[in-house]
Amino acid sequence: MYETPLTIIGHVVTDPIRRRVGEHELIKFRVASNSRKRGADGNWETGNSLFMTVTCWDRLVTGVGASLSKGLPVIVVGNVFTSEYDDKDGNRRSSVELRATAVGPNLARCAARVEKIIAAGPDSPVAARAGEADSPDHGNTESGGDDTDADADADADAAAKADADDGMALTA
Repeated sequence: MYETPLTIIGHVVTDPIRRRVGEHELIKFRVASNSRKRGADGNWETGNSLFMTVTCWDRLVTGVGASLSKGLPVIVVGNVFTSEYDDKDGNRRSSVELRATAVGPNLARCAARVEKIIAAGPDSPVAARAGEADSPDHGNTESGGDDTDADADADADAAAKADADDGMALTA
C-alpha cells in the first residue's frame, strides 16, 4: 500500500471523540491549518485554510485522549488517505483523512508538561510525572542517599522499565 506522509501544524477545532472499533480504540478530531502573510501595509492577512480529520489508533489514543482539547495548537504527523463511506441517504461519499503516527503540542504557541505513560497493568496506563520513575535513588532505602548494590539494581530496573515504555502523554 502506498502511503503519503504529511505534517500539519494548526489548532484542534473539535474535541477529540474516543470510540471502539472492533477490538481497537480510536480517537478522531479535526485540525485547522491556516496560512497567514504580511500584506503590503504590514498587517497580517489570513490566507487559505486546510481542515483535516485526524484518526489516532493504538498507543496514541491514550496520550491524545489525556492531552488534547479544542483550541490547542498541535503538530500532527501521519499518512493521508481517502475514507469512503455511505451517508444517511445512501449516497457514496469520500473524505481525506490523516492517520496520525505522532501528535504533540506546538511549543511555539503553548507551553506543555510532558508525562511518561507507565503501564500499571496489562491494559491500564497510568501517567507519571517525567523523571519520577527513573530518577536517581528511586526506591533508595538508606538515609544517606548513597546507593548500595541493591538500590543501584532497583534504580537500573526502574530506568529500564521507563525506557522500555516509550509512550508519552503531552499536556498543554
